[in-house]
This record gives sequence, C-alpha cells and structure tokens, in this order.
Amino acid sequence: MASPSYKALVATASVPLIMTLGNSILIPALPMLQRALGISSLQTSMLITVYSISAILMIPLAGYLSDRFGRKRIMIPSLIIAGLGGLLSGLAPWFGGGSVYAIILAGRLVQGIGAAGAAPIVIPLVGDMYRSEKEVSGALGIVETSNTLGKVASPIVGALLALWTWKALFLSIPVFSVVSIILILFFIRVPSKDNKQQAQRFQEFLSTLTQTARAEGKWLAAIFVIGATAMLVLFGLLFYLSEVLEGSYGMKGVLKGAMLAIPLSALCLSSFLAGKWIGEHKYRMKWVSLIGLAMLTTALVVLAVVQSKAIWLLFLCMGIGGIGIGAALPCMDALITQGIDKEQRGTVTSLYSSMRFIGVAVGPPLVSVAMSRFPNGLFYMMAGLGTVSILYGLLAIRVDEEPEEKEGEGADNRIQRRSKATNS
Repeated sequence: MASPSYKALVATASVPLIMTLGNSILIPALPMLQRALGISSLQTSMLITVYSISAILMIPLAGYLSDRFGRKRIMIPSLIIAGLGGLLSGLAPWFGGGSVYAIILAGRLVQGIGAAGAAPIVIPLVGDMYRSEKEVSGALGIVETSNTLGKVASPIVGALLALWTWKALFLSIPVFSVVSIILILFFIRVPSKDNKQQAQRFQEFLSTLTQTARAEGKWLAAIFVIGATAMLVLFGLLFYLSEVLEGSYGMKGVLKGAMLAIPLSALCLSSFLAGKWIGEHKYRMKWVSLIGLAMLTTALVVLAVVQSKAIWLLFLCMGIGGIGIGAALPCMDALITQGIDKEQRGTVTSLYSSMRFIGVAVGPPLVSVAMSRFPNGLFYMMAGLGTVSILYGLLAIRVDEEPEEKEGEGADNRIQRRSKATNS
C-alpha cells in the first residue's frame, strides 16, 4: 500500500492547527472582551476554562467512538460542532438580548466538545494512515509542529481580528472548521480494513482497555505525566511572559503577540526536527524526550537562581525551554502510537490528550497564584515538576535493543513486538 500523499498529511495537520487557533486567539483580546461585555476578570477567564473543561471531559468518549466507528466519522461531525459553537458565540450580540455573556459561554462549551472529537484523534489517525514506523514518527512531528504553529500564530491573529471587532474572534472559528472539513473529505483516505474493524461492545472494550492498562500502564503513565507537565510549564511560562511584557515593558496587542511567538517558534522548529530525526528508534524517542526535559528544567533553574526579569535572559531561557518541550512532545506521540494496538489507540491517545489539556488548564492559574503569593519559588516549583517527570520517564520508559527489521515484516507485528520491549 502506498503511503498517503503530502496533501493528506497537510489535511491531517490542519485539525490541531485550526483547533489551537480557535481557542488561543482569544488570549490577547480578553481585556477587550471584558470591557465590551461588562464582565469581571473571573468571568472573562471562564471563556477559556469552559472550553478546556468540556474538552477534557469529552476526549475519552471521542477516542472510544473513533476506535469503534472510524476516525473520519467522528472528526468531521466534531469539526461541525466546533464551528457551530463559534457561530453561536459570534451571533450572541445580535440575538442574545440581556444574556449575551451566557450565550457566548454556551457557545464556547459547544466548541470545546467539538474540539474534543477532532484534534486528539489526529494522533491515532496518523498511526492508521502510515505503515512504516519511520513515516509515523515523521508525520507526528509535523502534527506537533502544526499544533505549535497554531500557538505561534494565534496571539498575532487574535490581535489582528480584534482590531476589526471582537465578534470576529468567534465568527472566524466556523471558517477555520470548514477549511479543515474540506481538506479531510478530499485528501484523507484511511485504509479500508481499518474502517471495517469489528466494533467491540462497551464491556469488551473496557475489559480490553483494562488489560492494556495492566500490561502497558507503567510506561503509559510516565508519558501521561510528561505530556501534562510539558503543557503546564509551557502555558504557565507563556502566561508569565505575557504579564511581564505588558506590566514591565508596556507591550500590548500585536507587538506583545509577536514577542510571545518567539519562544513558540523555537518550540515549533524543534518539534519538526525531532519528528524527522527519531524515525522508528525507541531509544532515540526516550532519550530525546528526556534530554529535552532536562533542557527545560535547566532553563527553569537558571531563572529561579537569577530571579531576573531582564528581557534577554527571559527569552534565552524560554527559548531553550521551548526547544526542550518541542523535542519531547513528538517522542511521546510516537511511543504511544507505535506501542498500542490500533483497536485501543484512539482511546489511549485521547486519554493522553486529556492529560495535556489538564496541563493547559492548570498552568496559567497556578502561575498566577504563584506570582502573587510566592514569586521567588515560581520557577523552582516548575523545575521540580520537570525533575519529577525526568526521573519517572527514566525509570518507567524502558527500551531494549531493537533487532533489525526483517524485510516484508508488517508494521503491526513490529509495533506489537516493540511494545513488549518498551514495557520490559
């Protein structure tokens, strides 16, 4: 079977890009939304929190449904739901009367439900599309790069849309969703045998998932912890940098968005290069991710010791930390995709995505509290989380020397053989 075309990979990578844009473009415009809607700071933060919470709760269900009914059959309706959620929020000022904020909040909740059934399913979809483990790793690197590119572009795109009207922040979401739907419909072809898998009953599914947890739970838990820690530290650092740039240097709007994009650009490039380099080598996946976490932790320790808000030092350390996170994330994606059977892959990767969403949701408020109550311990706290993740990954993710592949050996057989080595 021929590998999917580059267009198929672009279509797949469009989903995390668009879902990330749909959420993160609000961040630079939150003060404007607060003034326009006449709401409190806490109510404004709920526009982000409601989206994340609904996504966290729905992601495992979406993963199960994608395993049972097929990836595209869940992704496309989910993108439609996400678009409808954005449309509901965008039209609230015209039809909401005295309940504009409540309707916008409801729209964000709907959008989060749609996002739960779209972006997290990309990882198992890539595993279904490609037969070669090397191609899977490279494709996952591009997917993580696309995800990060959305984070890089979102502060700038959000600031530009807000210059026109804050309603455009929400009305752009259905436009993004339609673009992704068209790309998926025309360019993604999942192998027919994957669409004809016998659907498991829910009890059988739970039994199989329990067996997977018992057999693979040790190293999967380590990957979950690493993913959640990486996203918590990333979004915590972005929140911190945003506060410092505006509070200490007076940067706002597009300028602040462009400055926030600098460390994210380093993360984006690192994800792309790591995904290309790790190939199908689990040794590389493990050690590249751990070295990346070590780079992040070292940068945090430097910031903790120096306790300086000098802009050059902040960007240097956050750039190094971004490179470390960018190197680790594609490795975690590849280890899960290559170590879990296709029947459970959607659910397991969705649980992993839920853990990452938890990190995203917890990072900014945790840093906000730390900045006001114990600012001197902020970076020590995050460095401690990084150290725990390194030690857990070092002990739990075990890989043995991998024999040379036999000519003609199927990817599924190699995956099953290597997953045993990973858990040994």
